[in-house]
Amino acid sequence: MKFGIFYELQLPRPWQAGDELKLYQDALTQLETADRCGYDHAWVVEHHFLEEYSHSPSPESFLAAASQRTRNIRLGHGIFQLTTNHPARVAERVAVLDLLSNGRCEFGMGESASITELTPFGRDMETKKEVFEEAVRAIFPMFKEGGSEHHGKYFDRIRHCGWRARNCRPSSAPASTVLGRSASSSSAPMQRTPGCTPITMRLQNG
Repeated sequence: MKFGIFYELQLPRPWQAGDELKLYQDALTQLETADRCGYDHAWVVEHHFLEEYSHSPSPESFLAAASQRTRNIRLGHGIFQLTTNHPARVAERVAVLDLLSNGRCEFGMGESASITELTPFGRDMETKKEVFEEAVRAIFPMFKEGGSEHHGKYFDRIRHCGWRARNCRPSSAPASTVLGRSASSSSAPMQRTPGCTPITMRLQNG
């Protein structure tokens, strides 16, 4: 059995000056302690515009900072929103984090769960599953040797020259990959993607 910690980076009102600074610094200190205590994983969400619930719009920045303050704990995106990020930028950020952490990056992928997050990025609930699945198909070839090219409905004319040419390739080639989705049965086809393991989350009242 393995143990980990999961960060939403919640910040309830009332807010005061310096609250977000303290939130992030406390979380990094806690993560350092978890590393020293032998915890296996630390996961961080990506959320946008969800005041109080989550102040974590840039998990790659937080995890990059954590990578320099820890030695063994694996650092995970739980999840990277593929509906609100360009596939090439996702692949690049994952690769750089894996290099900074010396191969400790876990790559979780997901759709986003609300119009609050999707609408400002020009996405909607009706098409988010399609966007997510196309992004997965575009991203995976980018972790391989040589170049890749993707032509699709939502992401078109993506030409990626490959990590070897960019001198920026994940040290674990690719980083350990986790497929994060909702617990709904509609996620089953993507859960069968080679090299992926589904993340399921159950919320319970009481």
